[in-house]
Amino acid sequence: MKILVSNDDGIYARGLWALVRALKGVGEVIVVAPDREQSAVGTSVTLHYPLRVKKAKPRLSGVEAYSVEGTPADSVILGLQMLAKDGVDLVVSGINEGLNLGNDVFISGTVGAALQGYFYEIPAIAISAALVKNKVRFDTAARMAALLAKKVEQKDLLPGTLLNVNLPHLPLRKIQGIQATRLGRRSYRDDIKKGNDGRRDYYWIVRSEPERGEEKGTDIWAVRHDKISITMLRGNLANSSQMSHLESLCSSLFAELGYAGSKFRGSRFTVRSH
Repeated sequence: MKILVSNDDGIYARGLWALVRALKGVGEVIVVAPDREQSAVGTSVTLHYPLRVKKAKPRLSGVEAYSVEGTPADSVILGLQMLAKDGVDLVVSGINEGLNLGNDVFISGTVGAALQGYFYEIPAIAISAALVKNKVRFDTAARMAALLAKKVEQKDLLPGTLLNVNLPHLPLRKIQGIQATRLGRRSYRDDIKKGNDGRRDYYWIVRSEPERGEEKGTDIWAVRHDKISITMLRGNLANSSQMSHLESLCSSLFAELGYAGSKFRGSRFTVRSH
């Protein structure tokens, strides 16, 4: 099994390499990611100037890694068409430092990268973990990604599957379950700050705290109630044909996640920072 890993936090983001470490236990991993942080660029694809790619020094041995002077979507397109020899079985994007819930998916670079896998009819997963006081729990998110990768390998998740996974900021023992969800409503009212650099005026868009919907069954509700949310996304972001199958997988995934956590307890799970 060959897995293409990307993100929107940049080639040396801690979450990306925590993800790679976990996925190495499932299959061969190739990393193709932006050379810098690219949050909130959504599905943006670079069309009006050339892209440059260079080999990157991997943080783990045995992993082929490339950095791209472009967006997350650019990175996955290049990975699928030019860099991953012999094809790819799965695209995984993340682990994002911060949740991608509700309307966030429309501007998320993390989801934008995974969406390219879907366009190529390859199973794709975007995975994000809550950021609290500048801290993220990557370990459980990485294990969750590895379990989902195994489901792809076992054909439990098929081509055309696009999942958006979000984890609360909790140790594994406090997570209350895994829930198949739909997108909630998480909207922002942007503020504009005006300044002057001595030559001309400029404007800075500042995101306010999001307004959250609390409707049961949504991704926002699940995370707020200490559960892992898995949302099935497709081309119109509103697919329901595989929802019942996903719901049946969630309970078994939670049991497997607990078992995986017991194996890792007491072991070191670290990634060197850049």
